[in-house]
Amino acid sequence: MSPLTDTNLIYRALIVLGLVGFGFYLVAERGLVTLALDADKSYISYVILGLYLLASGHWLWLAYTLTAERRRFASLESELAANDGEINNQTPSEEGLLGEFLANLKKKKDGDPSALLTAFGDELANRHALGQFASDVLLKLGLLGTIVGFILMLLPVGEIEQFDPSLMQKLLSSMSGGMAVALYTTLAGLITSTLLKLQYHILDASAAELATRLAVLTDVHFIRDAA
Repeated sequence: MSPLTDTNLIYRALIVLGLVGFGFYLVAERGLVTLALDADKSYISYVILGLYLLASGHWLWLAYTLTAERRRFASLESELAANDGEINNQTPSEEGLLGEFLANLKKKKDGDPSALLTAFGDELANRHALGQFASDVLLKLGLLGTIVGFILMLLPVGEIEQFDPSLMQKLLSSMSGGMAVALYTTLAGLITSTLLKLQYHILDASAAELATRLAVLTDVHFIRDAA
């Protein structure tokens, strides 16, 4: 795999955010965002949107840090290729998870890196746990908005004491407002949750690839050297 593929994760993340932002702009330009927010009397849509923006900022930061790890790995691969599989002990950076992995690998006595590789992969995956939790919270908030909307829709029904045609229009108006809350919050939760899952899937795939390539590189070079 080329070095460009190793180091362009942050650019892919920016492209994804750009596409999401452009889609949001198109929807807002048609007035649909304002319509949805104004119709949500529970303000759950505001919470959903704010949480999504915060989670996306966290996701962008993780993409930046993972890009740094991939650049360190690409540098390590280039050094091994230039030195016929030999590594200069002074060259590898001790920064980041990769530097910590290499430092611990040098200290390991039995030469079996499986535990270190497992810890490396788990640490990469654990960084993304907050995003997966946020995605579930967004979906749950959308479902909460559905329940709140149905409650708001059914409240006026309980206030009917007698049939009066003049009150039916007010009743229907109140019920439609509750239905709007249910539909718009559900839609906001589904869209933001799906987008956030897609964003973190990109990070998960990149982290899994990095862990796999590190395992192969360790087995080919470091285990051979230790033997």
